[in-house]
Amino acid sequence: MINISSTQLVRYLVGFVFIVSGLMKVVGNGLGAYFTNLGFPSPITFMYIVAATEIVFGLLIILNRYVKLSTIPLMVIIIGAIVITKLPMLHDGLIHTLFHARLDLVMLGLLFLLYQQYDGKLFRP
Repeated sequence: MINISSTQLVRYLVGFVFIVSGLMKVVGNGLGAYFTNLGFPSPITFMYIVAATEIVFGLLIILNRYVKLSTIPLMVIIIGAIVITKLPMLHDGLIHTLFHARLDLVMLGLLFLLYQQYDGKLFRP
């Protein structure tokens, strides 16, 4: 039987979600147009910066390196996603907005747990 702690499981799942999200921004069709419609200057460059951030810090979390530090930019990305893409949905109703924001809110909570769990050291056995 595999012996895995709940913190390890959270790290693996959080890292997985961000790595897949970042890869989807790089190889997925239509996300460039989506970022362009958000009204950012240089939207494609911004999308690639977000994708690289998600992939790099997601990988660091999985590898148990700089976990506390890695949670910070990922929390910024999640909060930005909620503010920019989910809050405008409030005109369709609170339940509709919460439904579309559910993964973002769960990931934000898990990132916060990881942030609290780690002391900022490079490696924890």
